[in-house]
Amino acid sequence: MSPRVQPSKILTYIASSFAIILWGMSYIWTDKLIALNIPVFYFVFVRILLAGGVLFLFNAAYARIKRIQRQDLGKFLLLAFFEPFIYFICETYGLKETGSPTISAMIIATIPIFSIAAGRLFFKEKITGVNIIGVVLSLIGIVMVAMAHGALGENFILGIILLLVAVIAEVGHASITKSLSGNYSSQIIVMYQFLIGSIYLLPLFIWKGLDGFNATVYFSAEVWYPIICLAILCSSLAFSLWVSTIKNLGVAKSSIFSALIPVAAALIAWALGHEHMNSRQWIGIAVSTVGVILSQYTNKK
Repeated sequence: MSPRVQPSKILTYIASSFAIILWGMSYIWTDKLIALNIPVFYFVFVRILLAGGVLFLFNAAYARIKRIQRQDLGKFLLLAFFEPFIYFICETYGLKETGSPTISAMIIATIPIFSIAAGRLFFKEKITGVNIIGVVLSLIGIVMVAMAHGALGENFILGIILLLVAVIAEVGHASITKSLSGNYSSQIIVMYQFLIGSIYLLPLFIWKGLDGFNATVYFSAEVWYPIICLAILCSSLAFSLWVSTIKNLGVAKSSIFSALIPVAAALIAWALGHEHMNSRQWIGIAVSTVGVILSQYTNKK
């Protein structure tokens, strides 16, 4: 008899899927800002600061503010350093320098491989052969969906290195989040993560983010609409949901959902008419879905 899925697990899967959909949408809003020639360090800093501020107001309104315990201060500082600081910078510039969505998506999709090692090493999470097969199938499906033709950037090797650093930063972020989730709520962890991250990003915002500053453009509705969507939906909400996913599923199993972000982005782009999906990509989505199911399978006696 197959094991029944607990209601709490179903809610976790729904929360993680919603977070992935929001992050898939983030590519569209980010591309729009880049197309408007808005500096990366401008909209990333504003996005992170706004997200942290929104969560602070939310937690204060419900009297949920909790001070960082002294023994956890170093963890929070390292958490914000991994993400948003290192991950957002390396991912954004890595995608730009490689000039290839295919290769970039393939590298980001290796997160589950590193996460399995981290989950097993630091948290003694149980990983079965079926789970590993699921991860492999998911990666194969992701490659099929992300496969596209494009010219390589001039600084291709640099882009590869930046993307690999982003992958390592995401694994570090998930591992520290797991260790903090027992003492802090999801909203508190993400609030401190973004507020501290905005401090890390402030010097880069002043140095690079304000280059060619034009108040008419930078404060226009065309610029602030995607920034607000990124801050509230893709940062405050999505990251809060993601922390609960890591807490309930663990580092290794939750990472497989993050690897499906390129698939979600491709589906959303197709639904909005920005991209045509061929038969190979549809098959890839089916393979990835089967992989996710297998990666979450737990054999209970």
